[in-house]
Amino acid sequence: MDKDRIKGAAKEVKGAIKETAGKVTGNPRTEAEGKAEKTVGKVQRNVGEAKDQARDLLDK
Repeated sequence: MDKDRIKGAAKEVKGAIKETAGKVTGNPRTEAEGKAEKTVGKVQRNVGEAKDQARDLLDK
């Protein structure tokens, strides 16, 4: 498993928590930061998945 998948998933979770905290506290800046972090995490996780797929294809 590629390290980008793990780091990306962690960023997604952290972003989701931050987004929820922003919603609960009524802080639009924190909510926006959480959404952005969640998106970055999703992209990073997808990159890691693509690397894993490429590695699997090359190993066959």
